[in-house]
Amino acid sequence: MKRLVILGGGTAGTMVANKLRAALGTHELHITVVDRDDAHNYQPGYLFMPFGIYNTSDIVRSRHRFIDDGIELVLTEIGTVDPASRTVHLADGRLLAYDVLVIATGVSPRPDATPGMNGKLWGSSIHEFYSLPGAQALTEAMRRFRGGRLVVHITEMPIKCPVAPMEFTFLADDWLRKHRIRERTEVTYVTPLDGAFTKPVASRELATALVDREIALETDFAVEHIDNDTSELVSFDGRRIGFDLLVTVPLNMGADYIARSGLGDELNLVPCDQHTMRSLAHPEIHVLGDAGTLQTSKAGSVAHFAVDVFVHNFLDEFNGRPATHGFDGHANCFIESGNGKGMLLDFNYTTEPFTGDFPLPVVGPFKLLKETRLNHIGKLAFRWIYWNLLLPGRPIPLIPTAMSLAGKRMEKDVTAAGTGMPTAVALSSPPPPPRPATRPAPEPRPETTPLATTDQVLPTPIIPKF
Repeated sequence: MKRLVILGGGTAGTMVANKLRAALGTHELHITVVDRDDAHNYQPGYLFMPFGIYNTSDIVRSRHRFIDDGIELVLTEIGTVDPASRTVHLADGRLLAYDVLVIATGVSPRPDATPGMNGKLWGSSIHEFYSLPGAQALTEAMRRFRGGRLVVHITEMPIKCPVAPMEFTFLADDWLRKHRIRERTEVTYVTPLDGAFTKPVASRELATALVDREIALETDFAVEHIDNDTSELVSFDGRRIGFDLLVTVPLNMGADYIARSGLGDELNLVPCDQHTMRSLAHPEIHVLGDAGTLQTSKAGSVAHFAVDVFVHNFLDEFNGRPATHGFDGHANCFIESGNGKGMLLDFNYTTEPFTGDFPLPVVGPFKLLKETRLNHIGKLAFRWIYWNLLLPGRPIPLIPTAMSLAGKRMEKDVTAAGTGMPTAVALSSPPPPPRPATRPAPEPRPETTPLATTDQVLPTPIIPKF
């Protein structure tokens, strides 16, 4: 009997365990899931907590509730992984042997990685919403906020759910207006990117939304430290941005056991094949969810689609057939834009987000990169889909694993000039000099040949800065 060990009982880990348990009997495959505790958090819900839309009880459930019968759930910390002996060393001293290992422990915010971020202002005027305690503390901070300088800041890419900081900015603008304090609040969006988003068409639409809301945009901002005495973000090039309330996205890093095991890069992310999610160094290890180096968004939809590909390949190899499925980098993300509306992105490695209709041409019913009430409803409905369809491993109607071009309005000239991107409201800072590196460059990674599907060879992915 084969032994599958899954490290991480979050979105990806739970899905793959349940899908494989449904496909193979307990006499064929022993499945073990390891996580630190029994609390499964609906992480997209963190975004809504500061605005009173969700509370803790809406987004926290028991892991046991979503792990199917016939799956062993072990609740403890992970010590190290020894690929040579194919053994996981748990913090409580137990050892787990495996034939196949899935790493699905995601990423987490690390405010300690930026000088001054977790200083004396942390938890008072500096907050984050990428963890449950962070979202809870920010909820209280928003209730106390009476106006001033609200700064939403991204430390560095990649981060999980890369549109979430933009969503928070839109929701904050709407919340401030409803509480009649928008006119005495200066809102600034600060990003290390060279625009509101990474791709020209999406940047055009999102920059327009910032302009419409009179939200200032500061780009190419590589934070060097946070000055707790003057309440300012300070960049490597000397720019300073003051704040009364700073909502930051700290550096996102993988789990510490990955570093202890020598499996990851400088961010504790495991280098993996872009189409099979197989570790480049250890073929018996696969990386699902946010824990790897897939060059697409770290989002629940990516975990969903990548798990589908992994399960197909796992079952093929289990039954003695060659693995022929390949992941195309498909991501599908709703964007809350405030005032009861939302947008939708749908893209993959080689096709950037475009405007159009989804999932069906003309019919939709969702609109791509356009603010609609239905997109907002879709975002809120996803919580029910997550608990009742996604985690149990049930199919979601009309949402294909591979991205479809159907309904998309393809634009030939997707340069900044060709898309006619507007100029967002800017701060008075001078143009920044070339941006310095904030961390050592990673070691060169070995290249792998993209996996061929039964009817095509997937192209080499375009690497975005998500």
